[in-house]
Amino acid sequence: MSAAAAASVCEYVVRQIVDDPDAVAVAQSDTDGGIRLDVTVGDGDMGRVIGKRGRVAGAIRTVVRAAGVDDEIGSIEVEFVD
Repeated sequence: MSAAAAASVCEYVVRQIVDDPDAVAVAQSDTDGGIRLDVTVGDGDMGRVIGKRGRVAGAIRTVVRAAGVDDEIGSIEVEFVD
């Protein structure tokens, strides 16, 4: 899997959670040790993505990191941008 595949997995998972899947956008940027994915969602959907005590966000980060582990990308950061 490539970094683009990790971004696709992230976008797919987030689209399944939110009420407005068309408003989901994932921007990819390179960092020193890997990549960073900035996820934006529509109004009112940030709470669904974060979840209680950040559990949903943590699960999304875990799945995306697992998707990118085969490609030796380095670290994958997933940030939810408001």
